[in-house]
Amino acid sequence: MNHNIYSVFEQHFPASAEDIFIETAEGELYSYARLQQEVARIAHSLSAMGIQKGDRVAVQVEKSPQVIFLYLACLRAGFIYLPLNTAYTEAELDFFVENAEPALVVCDPISEVLFERVGSKHGLQHILSLDANGRGSLISACENASTEFTTSACERNDIAVILYTSGTTGRPKGAMITHGNLAANGRALQQTWHWQQQDVLLHALPIFHIHGLFVACHNVLLGGSKMLFVAKFDAKTILRLLPQATVFMGVPTFYTRLLDQADFNQSLCQNMRLFISGSAPLLEQTFNEFKQRCGHTILERYGMTETGMNTSNPVDGPRLAGTVGKPLPGVEARIVDEHNHLLKNADVGTLQVRGENVFKGYWRLPEKTAEDFTSDGFFITGDLACYNEQGYISIVGRNKDMVISGGFNVYPKEIELLLDEVAGIKESAIIGLPHRDFGEAVTAVIIPEDMTQIPTEEQIISQLKKTLASYKVPKKIIVLEQLPRNSMGKVQKKTLRENYRHLWD
Repeated sequence: MNHNIYSVFEQHFPASAEDIFIETAEGELYSYARLQQEVARIAHSLSAMGIQKGDRVAVQVEKSPQVIFLYLACLRAGFIYLPLNTAYTEAELDFFVENAEPALVVCDPISEVLFERVGSKHGLQHILSLDANGRGSLISACENASTEFTTSACERNDIAVILYTSGTTGRPKGAMITHGNLAANGRALQQTWHWQQQDVLLHALPIFHIHGLFVACHNVLLGGSKMLFVAKFDAKTILRLLPQATVFMGVPTFYTRLLDQADFNQSLCQNMRLFISGSAPLLEQTFNEFKQRCGHTILERYGMTETGMNTSNPVDGPRLAGTVGKPLPGVEARIVDEHNHLLKNADVGTLQVRGENVFKGYWRLPEKTAEDFTSDGFFITGDLACYNEQGYISIVGRNKDMVISGGFNVYPKEIELLLDEVAGIKESAIIGLPHRDFGEAVTAVIIPEDMTQIPTEEQIISQLKKTLASYKVPKKIIVLEQLPRNSMGKVQKKTLRENYRHLWD
């Protein structure tokens, strides 16, 4: 049996190859027959260049249907796909090219000179271009290639994709995701989210990340269904397309921006079956306001680069604000203390997971791989979590984000939830900053609802003191217009810590 994930996708393609796979926001249509033809052409063309099974293909381009075909061609041919954030700088790209040693880079035409410069230092042999309109030397090279291609035979443990982590605790690490990882996680999500062929996904996410590339696209492919493909999130475009969709996936920022639209209402969502949120915590305020506005309860789930999705709130059953639900089928999860003893109830500990979804390890970092797994095979996520009374998991922070003030552990999420309830505060982030007496001083960064009516530091601290132990109360309140975030909407606390590290000097 061929365990190549492309072979798995093919088994679920619709009976009619003329069914639509992608419809762009501009109305351009791509059928499943077109998908197979374009994928075969690209696979043939790259193979003719000398790219072989196991070679890395690094891709830094804008979103287009052709990128999806390139991704699928790499899977089909047994190449290792390496998506790169379009925001990466030359220094970061230099590291990735040196570390991954790709046989080919596909980039935006305006970046070709940059990659030639980087590639000359590291022996890069091939560079092709692909622009946001789906044109470039990659497509030109494939015009006359065959539309037939024999899918490469792969084992479950063969690497399909390398995804570099964000590198918030040092140099980025390449997570090796296998064909078996992708298949297991895709099937678990299909089952949990009751995905059907008639579902239509409204896709507005970037596709260099697991959320947009795996969670979104793989559900469509395994369902033999259709997606409405939007180059980037634009609230007006989303409102126009919502009536044609049944599923929408987004980061929390997408939902707050929809709520900012006066004409976002229940009638636009009549055909919707699921709104799914992930990649960053969803505020309870957003959760409740969204339900009130359109009648739909957002389904929050939890995953990470190394594991794909681990947990999800249910389709049938209560979806609870502030929780990420229960483990997916085939995923084991446990919460442990610093001695690896199991915790129950509301005790906060480190979340560990085990299952076929968990990655093979870090690219060329065997010691780091061994360090992040327990002796019985659980991956140590680094996320702090607890159970609620229903057995749902809540993520309360990252180990690296935990503040140790005066010898006491302070979990940022607990304080952030209270801060977000303060009148006049739209959003908050808790960080620890170096302090002579406390080791780390609990410091709050707030985003006001209105910059002309900001609650005073005294008002905020006074309200928190009614609920929190004194060591948890922020020693200082910093006011910003917005929080620094990465491309997936995650608050970059490392940036905040660096910007204000001398605050208490």
